[in-house]
Amino acid sequence: MDEVRTILLNRSAYADNDAEADKLREYLKDHHCFVVNLMSSPGAGKTTTLTKLINLLKNDYKIGVMEADIDSDVDAISIAKNTGVKSIQLHTNGMCHLDAGMTKCGLDGINFDELDLIFLENVGNLVCPAEFDTGASMDMVILSIPEGDDKPIKYPLVFQKSSLVLINKIDALPYFAFDMNKCVNNIRNRNKNSTIIPISAKTGENMEKVAEYFKKILDRGN
Repeated sequence: MDEVRTILLNRSAYADNDAEADKLREYLKDHHCFVVNLMSSPGAGKTTTLTKLINLLKNDYKIGVMEADIDSDVDAISIAKNTGVKSIQLHTNGMCHLDAGMTKCGLDGINFDELDLIFLENVGNLVCPAEFDTGASMDMVILSIPEGDDKPIKYPLVFQKSSLVLINKIDALPYFAFDMNKCVNNIRNRNKNSTIIPISAKTGENMEKVAEYFKKILDRGN
């Protein structure tokens, strides 16, 4: 009987995408364009937060938005209508995430070399988008109060990857059993270097702090 051999395949299933993402990141840096991959659960307030943030930044920077969704163009229309910046829709045809190749297609369609800052609003969920490198300059995530303070424990990868964490809907704190200190500690246990800013996109509370965060990045040349 022939000997059965076991072969260990150490190459990651994401290796090709990761390599493409690294090349895309360097390309964006060379062209002085900063791309932010924004992730969250559905309903956490991505589009509302972006609208508030863009209106605080658009007089100083050339901004574009790429909205990813399985099928609709609702968010792209909303951004364009409420901010006046260039917005395009990326249809994933059923896929629950974006990858580097999809990002590149979107960048080609938005004429990225004319822009300083691009927000890439990923498909709404906390799992798949965190697993695929989009080639963005940085990752950020929005967690909303109604979701609960345990999400950084249940979905650790998205918090490990994100340089900026916004805790949205703080105006709803009186109505939910949400422990802010516990949530912050849960995030810190995943990523001790992330910047955490509690906000209310609805009322605008602390949105100036978020704008200042991006101004510092953009003003120092990414």
